[in-house]
Amino acid sequence: MSDSETVSSAATGTVPERVVGAPALPRDALEIASGYAFAGPALDLGALIWDGTCLPDAQIRIPLPMLNRHGLVAGATGTGKTKTLQLIAEQLSAQGVPVFLADIKGDVSGISAPGEPGTKVQERAREVHQEWTPGGCPAEFYALGGLGHGIPVRATVTSFGPVLLSKVLQLNRTQEQSLGLIFHYADQKGLELVDLKDLRAVVAFLTSDEGKQELKGIGGLSTATAGVILRSLTAFEAQGMSPFFGEPEFDTSELTRTAPDGRGVVSVLELPAVQDRPQLFSTFLMWLLADLFHDLPEVGDADKPKLVLFFDEAHLLFSDASKAFLDSITQTVRLIRSKGVGVFFVTQTPKDVPGDVLAQLGNRVQHALRAFTPDDQKALKATVKTFPDSPYDLEEVLTGLGTGEAVVTVLSERGAPTPVAVTRLRAPRSLMGPVEADALDRESAYEKLTVARTGGDQASGSPSPSPSSPSAGRHDAPRPKEDASVVEQVVGSGLFKSLARSVGTQIGREITRSIFGTARKRR
Repeated sequence: MSDSETVSSAATGTVPERVVGAPALPRDALEIASGYAFAGPALDLGALIWDGTCLPDAQIRIPLPMLNRHGLVAGATGTGKTKTLQLIAEQLSAQGVPVFLADIKGDVSGISAPGEPGTKVQERAREVHQEWTPGGCPAEFYALGGLGHGIPVRATVTSFGPVLLSKVLQLNRTQEQSLGLIFHYADQKGLELVDLKDLRAVVAFLTSDEGKQELKGIGGLSTATAGVILRSLTAFEAQGMSPFFGEPEFDTSELTRTAPDGRGVVSVLELPAVQDRPQLFSTFLMWLLADLFHDLPEVGDADKPKLVLFFDEAHLLFSDASKAFLDSITQTVRLIRSKGVGVFFVTQTPKDVPGDVLAQLGNRVQHALRAFTPDDQKALKATVKTFPDSPYDLEEVLTGLGTGEAVVTVLSERGAPTPVAVTRLRAPRSLMGPVEADALDRESAYEKLTVARTGGDQASGSPSPSPSSPSAGRHDAPRPKEDASVVEQVVGSGLFKSLARSVGTQIGREITRSIFGTARKRR
């Protein structure tokens, strides 16, 4: 093997390609390439572009242990961000690392199926010296609230917590603080708020004659604020949001599984059915992250991550967010690295991500940006400033990149930023597009066992509630009459009556909270 030859690719599950030496490269290009010649396992991104020429002997890569240092995949619409996400995810799976993908547009389900060979794929593989063979990843599909073909993902209101729920309900700061007071009361009393009806009952109780004294010692709850919260909850339910809260609650440890052959399972959360509700699904993603943070043990600097999550359309996480929410995101991203979890935000420009969060994203793949308007030009200049100094004219490069090309800088094995590298990216081995809807497994052992655990009696001849129905896992009082008002429903509920009977007493085990105000679960 000559100095310029390389070893086989990480995409096949073996040792990643490594540049041993490339004396024919221009001096500047050789210096850049040497910054990516890692000794340990790494993921292959593509080949260096220098002076308009693709140099396949100069391979651009990400060290596997550095994937828990978080990252950003950015670029204008249609520049190849989703394919980059897919390329990284399938190599992580091949290295035994579980992956979570938030599929907002419905176009990453193809990661579960082998890709289709074609002229463009073969040409790209030849340009970057990629030994391309089709291959899919072991995948599990999930659906938020059961809206979709996958396994339903739900959370209880108690677990979700006041900070996240305030963002979903679009409450102002005063209302958020009042909602926090309501949760504090429920936590102290050991009240499990399973769904939105439970929360409404507690709010109504605390503003009733029986319940007003309960909060008097810690500030009280004004009737006006309680009315706003109740109306927000009612409007939220009227938009069809009830199915997202309830039982059985999703166990986030499911996201850290590996397949029998050792590959990491790729968990795909289907979101197309709720893409018009960005406040909801973006906040649910942060609940998943916070829940993982609670449950996973500290691992420090490991040989590879325990899990890597990709959050597409990341700007939706931060738009109209309260300071408490942004502080919680920043703290979670900073601390979850020690749990072996990496988070990649996928969005259009780095300015979509708050500076305190952006500063923690060590790996960057920046696709092309447009500069058609003054705002575009301002965003372009701001993006360039986020990169280390380089011999490239990045303003010119970023507006001239083709589809499937990107400006890359990652953290080296020593934790230092690598040189900026304009890169022609490899082609994913999995299907670049959605799989057929009927190819997804609509019912799995998980769903059947969950129904069994929650008391579904198939043998009796009476059907158990479907996991995708709002009442799955709940066996409580019958639905209130259609003509009953919201107030009548709440005051007549079992929880309201129990509260009225137990003023001043402890009802259940006290509930504790952590980052994001989410509850620590007892599993």
